[in-house]
Amino acid sequence: MDAVTSTYRVQLTPESGFRELAGLLDYLRELGVGHVYLSPVLQSVRDSQHGYDVTDHSRIRAEFGGRPGLLALAGRGIGLIADIVPNHMTVPVPESENAPLWSVLKEGPDSPYANWFDLTWPVDLPVLGDDATFSVSGGLLHYHDHVFPLRAGTEELPLDELITAQHYRLVSWRDSPGYRRFFDVSSLIGLRAEDPAVFEATHEVMLGLVADGVIDGLRVDHPDGLADPRGYLRRLRERVPGPVWVEKILMDGERLPADWDCDGTTGYDALNMVTRLFVDPAARDALVATFTRHTGMPDDYELVKYQGKKHVIELFFRGEVDRLALDLGEPGLREALVELLVAMPVYRAYVNPGEPPDAEAGRVIQAAAWEAAGHADPAAVARVAQLVLNGPATAVTRFQQTCGPVMAKGVEDTALYRWFPLACLNEVGGEPDRFGVAPEEFHAFCAELRPTTMTTLSTHDTKRSEDVRARLSVISEMPDIWADAVDSWTAAVRFDPKLDYLAWQTLMAAWPISTHRFTKYLLKAAREAKTSISWQNRDQGYETALREFAAKAIELCGYSVAAFTAVVDKYARVNSLGQKVVQLLMPGIPDVYQGNEITDFSLVDPDNRRPVDYAARRALLAAPDDSWDGQKLRVTRAALHLRKRLEPGLPYQPIEADEHAIAFARGDRAVAVATRLPMKLERAGGWGSQTLRLPPGNWVDLLTDVEHTGLIPMAHLLARYPVAILERNTR
Repeated sequence: MDAVTSTYRVQLTPESGFRELAGLLDYLRELGVGHVYLSPVLQSVRDSQHGYDVTDHSRIRAEFGGRPGLLALAGRGIGLIADIVPNHMTVPVPESENAPLWSVLKEGPDSPYANWFDLTWPVDLPVLGDDATFSVSGGLLHYHDHVFPLRAGTEELPLDELITAQHYRLVSWRDSPGYRRFFDVSSLIGLRAEDPAVFEATHEVMLGLVADGVIDGLRVDHPDGLADPRGYLRRLRERVPGPVWVEKILMDGERLPADWDCDGTTGYDALNMVTRLFVDPAARDALVATFTRHTGMPDDYELVKYQGKKHVIELFFRGEVDRLALDLGEPGLREALVELLVAMPVYRAYVNPGEPPDAEAGRVIQAAAWEAAGHADPAAVARVAQLVLNGPATAVTRFQQTCGPVMAKGVEDTALYRWFPLACLNEVGGEPDRFGVAPEEFHAFCAELRPTTMTTLSTHDTKRSEDVRARLSVISEMPDIWADAVDSWTAAVRFDPKLDYLAWQTLMAAWPISTHRFTKYLLKAAREAKTSISWQNRDQGYETALREFAAKAIELCGYSVAAFTAVVDKYARVNSLGQKVVQLLMPGIPDVYQGNEITDFSLVDPDNRRPVDYAARRALLAAPDDSWDGQKLRVTRAALHLRKRLEPGLPYQPIEADEHAIAFARGDRAVAVATRLPMKLERAGGWGSQTLRLPPGNWVDLLTDVEHTGLIPMAHLLARYPVAILERNTR
């Protein structure tokens, strides 16, 4: 296997499978891509656009071309990385499409698959609407499009008795299921990957592809949902000699557990640090003031985060909390348990039943207990903290598995849609009240990065693409001008104060955007925020008015938004190229999300999973120009090809630079330079006499072919582009 120098993430769909991807490989090679990084390839729901709803672990997805198509793709000579989903399967409609689940529903604890799923008997299935129109035919129970098997010997019972005699109970779609699910998604049922037999059965195909050299490495989806992430990764590593990355969200200052046998994360920690590098922290107070004035929201993000977590526990996770409270084995601790879950600052504290908690896990739990004691009986909170550290094994494990969903739904999918003074900071794992980082802090972060970890700027799960964030970052350099613009747009069109300010940021940063795309985004944002509507509580009148607002905002303010964006883009281009250079050359294995080698102004999924226009990208690669797209493609190509010539473990060495630049060397082989805070730089009169001292040797800028050495005026180094990618000339 060739060493992984970079990855290019591709979202496979029924319309674009292995054959279509094979047709792109020559383009990706020319771009400099090291490995292609595939979305999940196991059989999932037939029309799924993402593949995380797996129905059959024994088959490569037919809609992509099946196993023959994958083998043909692998035979084209470019390495493949695959995304795997160990935590859950889907509960499809009809349910018969998931054979292991069907067996469990039919045979109950006697099913050979009974140990596959993390559930309790009889298992509650939340599928019922407002009616109860059941029917029995062909030995099956029917409810609208749902189909359920019948327990042997119950076929001739009266309908009411038949329904209650099954190994499952059909309950309201609003109720918690009788199984561990993925976050709040009841259509995804938790797998017990900690069971060796379940691990083998659900990983046989993918590990066989690794053993055969078809797949070089794996990306593990949502390891925090597993009962034993550490044990799972050890078992996986025994069979995967290539890289293993985990989709692990690290909060500020958090580090990946040292005993996780993997190569690193999928890069959200790097993404957030790079984004902050191009944000001016001096704008914090002004932007928060504008946000609170328009929305009426508090200026305290921690309060909003607390409220968001409390909200989702009540809305989604009552069943999970009730079961966990029982697992604790002592009555009267539920309120304290809720407050401890809410106070957890990270997605999971890594405690393993039967082992003394390590110092970091103990510190995290005790810090959360101190916070929670302000909202519940301190003695009860202290007792819960003791039990989740050293109590019953089931309680210890389930607490870990519940922290992640509460954090994900309460923060990612609630608080981040409620508190958004500068929306580029509202990313997965981000802290929207932390405006900017200084170059020194970024250098310190990079000095600790594993050379094998993944870095990224955009993914299939980001809230907004890297170039949307590049535009939003400019607002931090012009908060007063931005405030005036929002005032004028709001005077022309207004709808919901808790949504409008996010709408104006989105409209500007994603411009030009169709009314359809803009409306879909706002509907999702409003439902996630849960302040006026939610996915569970629709309001037809509100949603109709939202659609009208979206259309009027574009109709009445589009010309003004376009003019504002045109001004922003002069500086956003600098941010876009700068963050690309930094991400592609900082320590780690850089990942490029499909299409983001040129500008991409996508929003949260499913918007960011739209088809990519590769014909336009091919044409631009063949005939590059100096447009923003052309420059970003030039930067991406130069950096990816350079990474192929560099050893991944080359030391990271900061280079002293003006506050308007970030510069670093990779050993004695490469130097990256990027402009930051470009509007403030322009206001200061440009680079003036500022210089940058390069490490010893002669250095060729791969973007301009100009050679530099020694002390270089910044105005000369960055005369053509706001960034430089320098390689040491060894001739």
